[in-house]
This record gives sequence, C-alpha cells and structure tokens, in this order.
Amino acid sequence: MSLAVNFDLTVAWALVLALAVYIYVVLDGFDLGIGILYPMFPEKRSRDLMMNAVAPVWDGNETWLVMGGGGLLAAFPLAYAILLPALYPPIILMLLALIFRGVAFEFRWRTTTPGGRRRWDAAFFGGSLIAALCQGIVLGALLQGIEVENRAYAGGWWDWLTWFSLLTGVAVVVGYAFLGACWLVLKLEGDDQKPFRHLARLLGLATIGFIILESLVTPFLYAGYFQRWFAWPNIVVAGLVPIAVAGIALLLARSLTHHGHRDWLPFVLALALFGLCFIGLGISMWPNVIPPDITIWDAAAPEKSQVFMGIGALVMLPIILAYTGYAYWVFRGKLDPEKGYH
Repeated sequence: MSLAVNFDLTVAWALVLALAVYIYVVLDGFDLGIGILYPMFPEKRSRDLMMNAVAPVWDGNETWLVMGGGGLLAAFPLAYAILLPALYPPIILMLLALIFRGVAFEFRWRTTTPGGRRRWDAAFFGGSLIAALCQGIVLGALLQGIEVENRAYAGGWWDWLTWFSLLTGVAVVVGYAFLGACWLVLKLEGDDQKPFRHLARLLGLATIGFIILESLVTPFLYAGYFQRWFAWPNIVVAGLVPIAVAGIALLLARSLTHHGHRDWLPFVLALALFGLCFIGLGISMWPNVIPPDITIWDAAAPEKSQVFMGIGALVMLPIILAYTGYAYWVFRGKLDPEKGYH
C-alpha cells in the first residue's frame, strides 16, 4: 500500500479534520493535563496557580472538539454513522466528564468552605482523567479496527474495550499530563516552576516510552499497518518519523534540564512531538478513515455537499484561528502569582 496522495476535495476535508483534531488534542490536552496533575499538589496556592494558568483559554480550546465532531458528520457521514454506535460508551463518558469538569472549574472558585473546594478539586481531577482516558480508548479502538458489514457497524457493545485500547488510553493520559507540565513551565517562574520542570522531565520520559511501545505494537494489529510502515518504498518516508522523534526527545531533555530564558521551548517541542505522533497515525491509517476497510472516499459526503461546506470552512476556520490566537496573545507571558482570573 502506497503513501502517495492524489489530492482532491475529499483529501482536503480529511486534512482539515485532522488539523482540527490535532489542535484540539494539544490545546485541550494541556489543560486536561493540568487537571490530571492536581493530586500531586494538594496546597491551595499551587492549585490556584495551576487553575489560573489555564483559566483564560480552557473553554475556547474545546471549540476544536465541536468542529472535529461536526466536520466528521458533515464531510464523512458514513464514518460518523459507524463510529458512534461502535464507540458510544467511551464517547458518552468523555462528554459527561468534560461537562462535569467544566462545572467543577467554575464552582471551585465560588465555594466558601475548604471541604467544598476539595470536593470540586476532586471533580476537576476526575473529569480531566476520565476525559483523557476515554479519548485514548477511542483512538485505540479505532486503530485496532472496527467491524463493518453492509456499511454499518456489525460489532458488539464492548468491542472497544481491549488491552490495546486501554494501553492507548493510559498513554494519552500520560501525554496530556506531560503537556500540562510543559505549559506550567511556560507560565510560571522561580520556585513555582521548579516542581513542574522536574515533573515534565519524568512525564516526558514516560511519554517517549509509550510512543515507542505503541509504535512497536501498532504495525502488528493488522497487515495493512505493517505494509504502510515497512514495505518499500514507504519505509523511506515512514523511517523519518522515528528519527525525528528521537531528535525532539533529545532537544526536550536539554530544554528541561538547563534553566534559562527559553521556558517556551519545552512546550513547543511537546507540540512537535504530538505532531509527529499524528503523522505516524496518518501513515498507519491512510487512506482509511475507519480501519481496516472504510476509506475516506467511501465515507465522504457528495461532492456538492463538500463544496458547499468548504465555502463555510474557508470563512469560519480563519475566524476561529484568529480569535484563538488572539486569546493566547492577550494572555501571553508569565503568570502573576498575586493575580487571578476569577
């Protein structure tokens, strides 16, 4: 199976949705990661700093989840119709966790008792952990393949729950925690930053370990993955990905070991690392949207529908990118420990 791409409107829509999912993963990933790190910092001041580091941007990050889900329904309706029945339990649990996490985020600041704050903190941690775990489980279940007959889901209620989907779920939790630690290195300084820099080193090592483990397992899930990675001439292109991962891992180790004025570098390198993971995922799955048999062309909406939606995307996507970028620009720089956003 070749990695060559014949570009058309369906491929363009696949790339737009892949971009939306990637932006969601790295943006909502770091604020979910901050929630996952919560139990390691029981002091109120530390938790207030962690909350304030993400408060201005966390709800806007989830815009990209809506765009990804809505875009999948609009551009690839068959994929949407198959994926939801196959993955209802983890998707519903993820959405409930995100809702509960958002409620906990707001109510934590409004409670007047230490006991109430602890309960909302626990809810914030639980919602973050469950949402991240479910997202990884969904990814693992998709990668291991979904049973389809007559263009409909033909599997059982629990087919998504396997050792591989659980492994991928744990990997995503660790990766999000790593992103969260790198974001806090970016936003904090001095003594407030030190524990998160140390955590980022440990979580970065664990994230690289999970990337290696997933990379060793995935090609053997079914023959198509193996061919896309190791058949000639694909191996020439695919082989660049692990080399790039190794290079970024070394740069991350240096950036997190040496204190300096480039506190932004670990977070940027973490984004690049996740980007390489997405490229690796694309190599494994291309051109399928639902492995092992449903391609993007099989699942695509009619061409006229894609054109109509494309006009809307050309208008809305730059607007969403602009206001997202503006929000991060306004709240750039280090966090003032004496100030908050609530």
